[in-house]
Amino acid sequence: MNVPSHGAIGLDQCLVLGSSGFIRASYGDYWKFMKKLITTNMLGSYALERSKGVRAVELMRFYRNMLDKAMNKQSVEIHEEALRFLNNILDKMSMGGCFMKEKNEEKVSKFSVELAALTQKIFLAQVLRSPLEKIGISPFKKEIMDVSNRFEELLENIIAKYEEKVDEHQCAEIMDKLLAASRGENAEYKITRKHIKALLAELFFGAGETSTSTMRWTMAELINNPKILERLRGEIDSVVGKTRLVEETDLPKLPYLQAVIKEFLRLHPAVPLLPRDVVQGCKVGGFYVPESTSLVINVYAMMRDHDSWKDPDDFKLERFLEKEEEKREKLMKFLPFGSGRRGCPGSNLSHILVGIAIGVMVQCFDWKIEGEKVNMEEASGRVFLAMAHPLECTPRPRILIP
Repeated sequence: MNVPSHGAIGLDQCLVLGSSGFIRASYGDYWKFMKKLITTNMLGSYALERSKGVRAVELMRFYRNMLDKAMNKQSVEIHEEALRFLNNILDKMSMGGCFMKEKNEEKVSKFSVELAALTQKIFLAQVLRSPLEKIGISPFKKEIMDVSNRFEELLENIIAKYEEKVDEHQCAEIMDKLLAASRGENAEYKITRKHIKALLAELFFGAGETSTSTMRWTMAELINNPKILERLRGEIDSVVGKTRLVEETDLPKLPYLQAVIKEFLRLHPAVPLLPRDVVQGCKVGGFYVPESTSLVINVYAMMRDHDSWKDPDDFKLERFLEKEEEKREKLMKFLPFGSGRRGCPGSNLSHILVGIAIGVMVQCFDWKIEGEKVNMEEASGRVFLAMAHPLECTPRPRILIP
């Protein structure tokens, strides 16, 4: 409880996903209300069970889009295809499809690119916050304000369109509850319209970017490791067969797939650095950390720590295929989504989406790239751990699903 809050970035007043956002909110009544609302209506186990039909429809759309490009011998950029798949699902789960019905896909993708480019500057601003604030400098504020205002305007228009056609939307419980809470209709905590827009920004940028990054790293590693790819394909064929797509209910029966994703997440955590604020002085590793200190937890280094992992820089699926007791010990050190009450609330959904998307790409297609190996260089200076180069490859149909 000494470090229950995400670190503030010092630019909250000019960020859509700043002080109004849920993910970065201080631990308190607002954060607890939003956590309960999101878990109950979108990200909890019961909510995910209710919305699995939405994901099944979008998974088939994802497969057919990939198949169409394969038949036409077109190359695909994995990140772009994955982002479209995820945005469609998040849109339907949060707003019943209103987002993409208004043909905002291109705008959202453009903003995602702009926001991703700004994350480096935002993180730098956080690191330099204290010394610069003392001399009255707010770095990158104007640039961030411009993108933020344009994104907020887009989100406001989308919410207004949703309200105009509220009876047409299905599977959008969370948006109805958010709007009710903003109007004060028997809400435990009255939120503002800005809170709603901030949450949507976090969903479409934060959740989408982290999951698509995981998919891209995983596919890159699989293409570079054909023996692992073939073994994974064999597991999927034996459990799922060749007449239907991988389904969510198949995932617990695919331990090799689970191990593949976990090991890739260990090596390439989507968010390698987690900021935290100390609200009460405490000792960390024998050192006293005073109140109001900003900490950055290096998850990337922790999951490559020689004291915690054997041969930590090597790709070894066996880590997550051990006996149950040994596997539990490993998972205690496995923190790609953070941990505790401030761990990522969408981790269960992310596991599902990454699992079914990777499953379909492995099950249904062979993959061809230019050259012998995918370049695994990491991009520098990003909040999200991204690949430095696009993952462009050509799918070839392996099996056809009706």
